[in-house]
Amino acid sequence: MGDSFMQDYKKIDYSKNEDVVLRYVPGHFVTPHSHVNYYMDLSDMKSRQREARATGEELAEMFLASDVIDTILCLNGMEIVGAYMANKLTKAGIISANRHKTMYITAPEYNTGGQMMFRENNIHMVKGKKVLILIDTATTGETLRSALRTIEFYSGDVVGIAAIYSVSSQIGNTPIRSLYSNRDLPDYASNAAEDCPMCKAGMPIDAICNGFGYSTLK
Repeated sequence: MGDSFMQDYKKIDYSKNEDVVLRYVPGHFVTPHSHVNYYMDLSDMKSRQREARATGEELAEMFLASDVIDTILCLNGMEIVGAYMANKLTKAGIISANRHKTMYITAPEYNTGGQMMFRENNIHMVKGKKVLILIDTATTGETLRSALRTIEFYSGDVVGIAAIYSVSSQIGNTPIRSLYSNRDLPDYASNAAEDCPMCKAGMPIDAICNGFGYSTLK
């Protein structure tokens, strides 16, 4: 099948910053938790210096009223965005209770069972800390729920969730602040594999996707 579907790319500019651009393509895609009708290519937003900086700074704007943020927990390769976000928050006067008065930017490790974990040398970045979770996209919420459980297990305190794109405005009692939402893609759909209308209609799968990118079925 190849990656011919990538020729159908569309984009949504962020009204407040021309360097923040959501690129997406319609199709039939399998993620670790669901089947979706759009693939969002956030690779440039996460890796290209100018776009990552703009994305991090725009996300930081949503948390300028925060009291304390000690740690930004980055999921799905969001560490570069997280560093720019921390820089903007620090310059804006958001304080950290850490000894050196600076924020940690970290990511979890995954054990053989797929559970998030921290080794002994990294636990101090979460234990007793005010933690902001940063993720690229939040659709089913499964990754975020896992992150919330992990932070609770290591005695951290979640102060918020930031996302580039999110279907929901909160997970449990924790609000999600995002640059893009279903207001931007009102027909976005995420379904369990057994309920996927595209599968039932016999629509071929274009690619398998996760936080690292996509793999076409050849």
